[in-house]
Amino acid sequence: MTTPKEFLLAVEGLTVSFDGFKAVDDLSFYVDPDEIRVIIGPNGAGKTTALDLICGRTKASSGSIRFRGQELTKMKEHQIVHAGVGRKFQNPSIYDDLTVFENLEISFPRGRTVFGALAFKRDAEVRDRVEEIAEMIFLADHLDDRAEFLSHGQKQWLEIGMLLIQDPELLMLDEPVAGMSVSERVKTAELLNRIIKGRSVIVIEHDMKFAEDIATRVTVLHQGKVISEGDMAHVKADPKVVEVYLGH
Repeated sequence: MTTPKEFLLAVEGLTVSFDGFKAVDDLSFYVDPDEIRVIIGPNGAGKTTALDLICGRTKASSGSIRFRGQELTKMKEHQIVHAGVGRKFQNPSIYDDLTVFENLEISFPRGRTVFGALAFKRDAEVRDRVEEIAEMIFLADHLDDRAEFLSHGQKQWLEIGMLLIQDPELLMLDEPVAGMSVSERVKTAELLNRIIKGRSVIVIEHDMKFAEDIATRVTVLHQGKVISEGDMAHVKADPKVVEVYLGH
C-alpha cells in the first residue's frame, strides 16, 4: 500500500456542501511531484471549489487534504501559502500602477517576521531572482513597464511570476489561458512545461487543446465527483466524458 507521503498532494473523500448542495462530493485524487494535473469538466462541476478547498479559501465539510504529509484542512489560508501552495485566480491580481519589476519584487518572500520585512533591501539576490523569473515568464524586456500597459496574456504571466518568485511546490492556476491569443497560449504551455522542474501544477481548464499540450494527467469532474482520470487519450475516449462534456 502506498503511503500518502509519497504523493505531493493527497486529496481524499473531500466533500463540501453549500445549503445542502454538494459542490464537491467525496472527491479523491493524488498528485505526484513534477506533475501537471489538468482538471476539466462542465460548468458547475466543482473545479474552482476544489482549488478553493485546497488553498483554504473554503472549508471542507469532510475529507482530508494532505500536502507533503501535512493536513491542510486544519490550516488557515496564509499558513497554506507558507507551506508551499500558490494559487492564481481567474482575474489577475497584479498592481497596475507598479512596474513589472516592482510587482515581482514585492512578491519576493521577505522573511516571516516584521523585523525581516523592515530589514529587507533591494539587494543583488532579489534583483537576480526578479530577472530570472522575468526571463522565464517572457517579460525580461518589460521590467520597467507599468503593469497596466501589458497585454492580457502578459498580465497573466506576470501573476504566475509573482507566485513563482515565492517558489511554491504546488502551483494552482484557474483557467490561465482564458482570453489569450493563440500565440500566447502556445507560450503559456511552454512556460508551464518549464516550471514543473521541482514543483507540481494543477490547472483548471476549458480549452481541451491547451489541456492536451500540458497535461501529465487529466482529472474529469462532473457534479463534484471524479468520473474519469488518466492521460488525455484515455479521458477523451471515455464514454462518460463524451456524454457529459465533449458531446455538448
